[in-house]
Amino acid sequence: MPNKTTIEKAKRDRAQGKSPSTQAGEFVHDEIKKIRKGKHGARSAKQAIAIGLSEARRAGIKLPSPKTGGEELKKKAKRDTEKGRSHAPVSRKRSRARIEALKKEPTTSVSSAALSRQARSAAKKRSAASRSASARKAARTRARNK
Repeated sequence: MPNKTTIEKAKRDRAQGKSPSTQAGEFVHDEIKKIRKGKHGARSAKQAIAIGLSEARRAGIKLPSPKTGGEELKKKAKRDTEKGRSHAPVSRKRSRARIEALKKEPTTSVSSAALSRQARSAAKKRSAASRSASARKAARTRARNK
């Protein structure tokens, strides 16, 4: 369950016209904070990011389902999006079981080194042109925000 402040931050991002991935970033950031505090763990940085994105979809952020990945992943994303639209009650038993399972996982999976490794491996999968374009866009944003 995401914090109220996280939902408010995401709503503020939406009101400012920011992209759904930026809005979802608030949930991912919140998830990383939870793991670092020791509320629960995650097997890997990838899993922590996936949990954050899932929470974002369930909170009603209009994130598209992933282009790559298996059928199960796409099905899960679709199910999360549906949950976000319906606002149906969440099973207490299932929620508790999920948290209990995550408590057994390590908290070192979201260390700065682990997140850096994850970012680097994700960047390697992109083309040089794509990386260059996003770097140029970031530079423009930085210049605009000065």
